[in-house]
Amino acid sequence: MWEYNDKVKDHFLNPRNAGEMKDADAVGETGSLSCGDALKLFLKINKSGRIVDASFMTFGCASAVASSSALTEIVKGMTLDDAEKLTNDDIADYLGGLPKEKMHCSVMGQDALRKAIRSYKGIEILAKPGNTICECFGVTDLEIIETVKQNNLKSAEDVTFYVKAGGGCGKCVEKIEEIVESILAQA
Repeated sequence: MWEYNDKVKDHFLNPRNAGEMKDADAVGETGSLSCGDALKLFLKINKSGRIVDASFMTFGCASAVASSSALTEIVKGMTLDDAEKLTNDDIADYLGGLPKEKMHCSVMGQDALRKAIRSYKGIEILAKPGNTICECFGVTDLEIIETVKQNNLKSAEDVTFYVKAGGGCGKCVEKIEEIVESILAQA
């Protein structure tokens, strides 16, 4: 069992801004019900490009709910440009930290936010670039590379904690290890 701090527990037990926003200006979706976590983020944006309201619907664990709740609180009042710079670490830090095994929940929030902003700006959201490494969770080599670099990860296990790759059947763990090792060798 994971140890959650009081702020994570509070955002899980008393989520802020939960529910569908009928008049949203932007919507970002990520995750998959088949992998156990999914997030749909709704944003209301004013004419000057500032997020004036945010809500979410999440299917997942306590960390997924808490991360989604925290995300909506963080982005309210931000400009789209500032919100686009928000990282998964910012979400986890706002909550006072997440267990490393649950960091993928904050990554999910970052991904949904970026998709919502891109959608609002009219930027087409294409299929994930790169080659699929983890078939179970649809994670590509480029996602793994970005996550390893952004979060200074050191092992395939770390990658699993952040993006779930390798956490299903396990067939891709060797490929993930090779990617991590090649990045560490470049450092």
